[in-house]
Amino acid sequence: MSSMSSTIIDVSRIGFSTEVFKQFLATCNEPSWITDARRVAFETYQNLLQEDLDPEEFKRVDLRVFNAAKFRPSNEDVDTSAIDTLLSNQTEFGGAISHVNGQCTQSSVSEVIAAQGVLFGELNSLLTSHRELLEPYFMKKAVRPDSDRFSAWHAAFWTGGTLLYIPRNVEVALPLHSLIAHSRNGVAEFSHTLIILEDGARATLLEETSSASESIAGLHVGCVELIVGKNANLRYVQLQNWNQNSWHFAHQAGVVGSNASLQWTVVGLGSKLSHIHQDINLNGRAATAEVNGVTFASDRQKISYYTQQHHKAQGTHSDLLYKEVLRDEARVIWRGMIKVDPAAQQTDGYQRSDALMLSDHARCDSIPGLEIEADDVRCTHGATMGRVDQDQIFYCMSRGISRKEAMHMIVEGFFQQVYDRIPVEVVRETLSRTVQGKLGIEAVAI
Repeated sequence: MSSMSSTIIDVSRIGFSTEVFKQFLATCNEPSWITDARRVAFETYQNLLQEDLDPEEFKRVDLRVFNAAKFRPSNEDVDTSAIDTLLSNQTEFGGAISHVNGQCTQSSVSEVIAAQGVLFGELNSLLTSHRELLEPYFMKKAVRPDSDRFSAWHAAFWTGGTLLYIPRNVEVALPLHSLIAHSRNGVAEFSHTLIILEDGARATLLEETSSASESIAGLHVGCVELIVGKNANLRYVQLQNWNQNSWHFAHQAGVVGSNASLQWTVVGLGSKLSHIHQDINLNGRAATAEVNGVTFASDRQKISYYTQQHHKAQGTHSDLLYKEVLRDEARVIWRGMIKVDPAAQQTDGYQRSDALMLSDHARCDSIPGLEIEADDVRCTHGATMGRVDQDQIFYCMSRGISRKEAMHMIVEGFFQQVYDRIPVEVVRETLSRTVQGKLGIEAVAI
């Protein structure tokens, strides 16, 4: 941590100055209560910049080459025509929203869904028009501005985002789609995703990130808040596909009520360096969370996850399964913790991370952990790492299958356990196509 401490003096490299904040506020057209909250968050951010980052979370994440001075929030007009996505146009959606360079460029929702009282659209406008309903949730129940340096940075500079609110006992059958993208070099983007399901509600949101080209450099400091009421069910997928010149930091948290369930799928494909802080808070009795992770890192990518499954009530259940494939000189870090409070008797918690190495130079650090304060629980964890079996490659090639096709079959088989847990077919198909691309395969017939 000594090297990280030495960089704290140079605020321009690790964060934004007061002058940048003032310039940003001058571009904001928003109610005073939002601006006031930004000022409080920025003060918190300045204080946290003077403190070391949590050594347990960041000691394997090298930020010495990160230079925040290269990036700034943007308020210029954007062109969305050149942005390719993996999920859009692949299936029917009940609504869709796009954010490019921090600005909402498109938002729609079907009349049937809107007639049910569902709110889906741009966070800024909906937070303003429905303040009484939404303000009690925004960065108050899942992610707080004082959680860490990146949360405070986000709370001061958030630039729009996606809001999904489902009223009590309403089910939205069609999935909804959200896109977050960069189209210009040097853009700092602070999008926020807030999903609120009232008691008994059901919904699915598929969210993805993308860059307009491989050459532009971008910064994303994001936040995701998933709030699931009693007996509600939420499926949330985030497919991170930034280009390899982008920096990606995010604090994400889910809060699950009694007898509710959250299925959360995290896909890590892009970015130069990515660090995700993911909290799952099982606050209600018999709450359930299933967390799926698919990561494919190549070249010199570094992708880091810090996950916590926090059991706070009796009879809660969590199941986390991460699968990572690494090639070239890529590195993946996963630090997982199952935390059980004294009141969370009869907890069932599980976490596992499996890594498959396709190169001698790739590296994966997997560190599971348990912190248990109750005596009637079942909590287990595990982590594995290994190389592709050359006998399997030889077996396939001896039957007329090319080496690339054989490698694809092995990697697909490795990910299959996670694919089987994802009920949304378009997500499974998209992941399969993306794996082919990462392996340099345009089309595979098996």
